[in-house]
Amino acid sequence: MILIDAGPLVALANPEDQYHEQCVNGLRELPLPYVSTWAVLAEAAWLVVRPVEFIRSVANSCADSSLQIRDLEPASLDWIAAFMNRYRNIGAQLADATLMYLAEREGIDTVFTLDRRDFSIYRTSKNRALKIVPE
Repeated sequence: MILIDAGPLVALANPEDQYHEQCVNGLRELPLPYVSTWAVLAEAAWLVVRPVEFIRSVANSCADSSLQIRDLEPASLDWIAAFMNRYRNIGAQLADATLMYLAEREGIDTVFTLDRRDFSIYRTSKNRALKIVPE
């Protein structure tokens, strides 16, 4: 499994995005499924030009099992708040924190993101960095 951040979702939804081709090529090379959270989807839907078409595309990806949206239990909020506090100096966002929580909870070690700056700094509670793709 590979975590997917908002940046690639936005780029994939817009053929004119400067990262579109890079993300399309990344999808071809990476194994399925991709895993994300509702916070990431909300961020991406806010950023895309055509949110209705974006949500339909996400629904199709969920239907064919290439994308899984994971729920977070209420107890995860303490972990997420502590993570955001730990990285407050770089302005850690809720969507990023939810992905890092999933990485820790489910032992996922790779994130598909365009946010190399932040994800190269983030660590799980056990000081584990994630592999960032595309390279």
